[in-house]
Amino acid sequence: MKPSTARFILTRILGWKPDPAFPAAKKALVLGVPHTSIWDFVISFLYARSNDAPMHILVKENFFFWPVGPVIRKWGAIPLRKTGTGGASAIMQMVEAFNTYDTILIGLAPEGTRKPVKRWKTGYHIIATKAGVPVYAGYINWKEKYISFGEVFPLTDDVRADTLRLQRHYKSLGVAAKHPENFIYDDEA
Repeated sequence: MKPSTARFILTRILGWKPDPAFPAAKKALVLGVPHTSIWDFVISFLYARSNDAPMHILVKENFFFWPVGPVIRKWGAIPLRKTGTGGASAIMQMVEAFNTYDTILIGLAPEGTRKPVKRWKTGYHIIATKAGVPVYAGYINWKEKYISFGEVFPLTDDVRADTLRLQRHYKSLGVAAKHPENFIYDDEA
């Protein structure tokens, strides 16, 4: 899909106001918060395409069947193999993706699911640290129909403190989920 087509669909048809700012890094992990609906992916995809961004996500390999496989691969999906032990394997596959591509932005939802979770996943921190890439605190605000790649979120050696600080950052932005009942912060659990 051409950037102009994606921008037209996102802004004119769906009525979204995209942030024109774009990550300066050639490689980065872009967090997508909140993630409560499959529509979060659709809006994020259109936003990335409208910026001609090299955006990728990891998708379970069993989704790569014909005719869906070629389409989602063209949209930037990378197959997530079922090897190893769950999270550790997925983390290493993301690090591998960063090492494979010269230019790549990988989108990731720290909640880990569209359902409400009491504690956000910390894999984003491990991936960014192991791959040596910056983390952008991207977000979607369904109430205002606004989407942004966000700004670089500096990490420290304290994963848990960084995750709580990240949540406070999103809370201060007032992000609104498509399904608010499925989005909670650790301090609200």
